[in-house]
Amino acid sequence: MDKPSRTVPMLIEEQARTSPGALAVETGNEAITYRELDRRASAVAAELAGLGVGPEAVAGLCMRSSIGMIVGALGVWKAGAAYLPLDPAFPHQRLSYILSDANAAVVLTSAATSGAVPPGPWKKIDPGQMHAATAYPGAQKAGPDNLAYVIYTSGSTGQPKGVEIAHRNLMNLVGWHQQAFSVTPADRATQLAGVAFDAAVWEVWPYLAAGASIHIPDESIRAQPEALREWLLAENITLTFLPTALTERIMKLRWPEKTSLRAMLTGADTLHHFPSPELPFAVVNNYGPTECTVVATSAVVPAGGPGERPGIGRPIANTQVYVLDEDMKPVPNGTPGELHIGGAGVARGYRNRPGLTASRFLSDPFSPEPGARMYRTGDLGYYRDDGQLRFIGRIDDQVKVRGYRIEPNEIVAALSQHPDISESMVIARDHPGGEKRLVGYVVMTAGKEITANALQDFLRSRLPEYMVPSMFVRVAGLPLTPNGKVDRTALPDADACNTLANDAVQEARSPVEERMASLLMELLEVERIGMTDNFFHLGGHSLLGAQVIARVRETFGIELSLRSLFDHPTVEAISAEIEELILAKIEASGEAVETTSAA
Repeated sequence: MDKPSRTVPMLIEEQARTSPGALAVETGNEAITYRELDRRASAVAAELAGLGVGPEAVAGLCMRSSIGMIVGALGVWKAGAAYLPLDPAFPHQRLSYILSDANAAVVLTSAATSGAVPPGPWKKIDPGQMHAATAYPGAQKAGPDNLAYVIYTSGSTGQPKGVEIAHRNLMNLVGWHQQAFSVTPADRATQLAGVAFDAAVWEVWPYLAAGASIHIPDESIRAQPEALREWLLAENITLTFLPTALTERIMKLRWPEKTSLRAMLTGADTLHHFPSPELPFAVVNNYGPTECTVVATSAVVPAGGPGERPGIGRPIANTQVYVLDEDMKPVPNGTPGELHIGGAGVARGYRNRPGLTASRFLSDPFSPEPGARMYRTGDLGYYRDDGQLRFIGRIDDQVKVRGYRIEPNEIVAALSQHPDISESMVIARDHPGGEKRLVGYVVMTAGKEITANALQDFLRSRLPEYMVPSMFVRVAGLPLTPNGKVDRTALPDADACNTLANDAVQEARSPVEERMASLLMELLEVERIGMTDNFFHLGGHSLLGAQVIARVRETFGIELSLRSLFDHPTVEAISAEIEELILAKIEASGEAVETTSAA
């Protein structure tokens, strides 16, 4: 296997020289050419270089999906450093830990997200406030073996762990992607994933390295299947990535016979359904842990398909996937085993975790290359006779909820900090709607009482929203196996008898509140909901929010925005806005009648 001699920022600089006027990135009200992208990133690089940020240094990137986010990341690379993507929605405590652990001296942010950056020794920089610089040769400072980015994932020890990816790892992903999907400068791709989700890496760099353009939709569009479909069509998007849950919903929509969209890539969770033969584009399922640079296996999902779930494909270029037994021996086709991944995408390891790195990144005994390593995924799967891999589940306790990889022990570690909780356990339960939801089991300190709302608020100050259980079950003690471990299979199902109560339920005071409460109870599949209960605290999320918007449209005949639901997520607040919109609609109708009569 030939090792790369160039890096992604070098390829993007080439595009800026050869096609300076070509469109690079576009969002709703802003667009930027490759010339301007390179100039603005050079300004960032010059500022970072002045602060001593160079090869092997890490710079935080706390921004939402935007042109500024891409400019910032490229600027970090042009300075020779590595970027550290941070979700502005994360609690200060988590962001502070990540920045400290990564030893980041600088954080790139924006006016909209500056307040999300916790106080600390790091210097905040806004790429949007910098003057464009002349060409800055910073990309030459970082070679293929230098660090490109660090992404933190949930950790079983109670703290997130940082995965270190080198430029050569990223170049393998970029090269495979460009060849597999025939990427050209004419392609128009999307960027929808959150900056701290490694799919964002895959959404951006293969396309900019090829001279194609990136298109970023408004946040209100991303989680609404119908609106996203219309946007994809209107923008003539040719290639897009959508998380699994959203892909499964958008596959069910009607599409025109002809569309610019060639392929819809998906991943991050188990794909349960096959696409309809009527879809005018290919659906491509992908699998890969962050530790192996986003994607390790990939395959087009056949239309219709057999009764079993779609597979996760075959290994991508320069990648090997071994299915091994407990003795680290390959198993026959059809026999389940643990997936181990070797090849060009295998990361350096975990930042500041030599012990954990040694236990997960092993010597690859099947590779002819000296010093080759493989990553032990903890995933179960098997090879079919046709060479396709099938994913079964996790060997350990790690779970995926709405595409997010979660270590339940990290949630347990946070719960243990609450003075009224003596023991706890968190698991993912299958929900009747086909999704998984986190359920927390708690043993209370003697004589103490607490509501589910209070526990959720406590966790939200320490963990991201997607890691907060939607319900809690009170138990007298955690069941144990004969060897003393918690017996997850013996944990009781959540029911009205042992589920921790929410705060006192406020009853509906108007017909609109009553109808909205009924609507939300049906969608959330809960028996009661108070007027001040938070939709997202009860297990709601953006995809379910899109269904709320659709049901409001059907029920009340008005158009409520998804942003309104995020800003005012209680029955009381939603109902008040609905009443205002209905009143405005009635008044507008009356004015129209008066105008017509006068004419």
